[in-house]
Amino acid sequence: MALLSFAIAPILMGGIIPNAGTEMRSDEIEAVGIDGDGSLWVKPASCTFPFIYRAAMEVNWDDGRQCLYAPKPREWSYSKWFRQIIDAARSEYGTELRIVPTTSWSNVEVSLRREFSASIDGG
Repeated sequence: MALLSFAIAPILMGGIIPNAGTEMRSDEIEAVGIDGDGSLWVKPASCTFPFIYRAAMEVNWDDGRQCLYAPKPREWSYSKWFRQIIDAARSEYGTELRIVPTTSWSNVEVSLRREFSASIDGG
């Protein structure tokens, strides 16, 4: 019974079971930014990722801001962390996040925006 309770807990708590054999979904990226602490964040337009930490990729979900975020870069570049966030959403939730013309940018220079776009387009 304890195992069953654990297995259905995300459903009862209003969450979804990540990567539960569903088809790949797609969501637009509403905004991308670097906060005052130097942490990169990505705000999806509609999807939420409360259990993203289970991917063990150092990507987390900020429920208050409704965004995915990575730690302040130490050894990796912002471009690599951006790719890590995109890959975590894909692997843990089966969701493809896409930069669109309406994506807004906060504290992200144009050259870095191009790198982020290339990292998605180039796979």
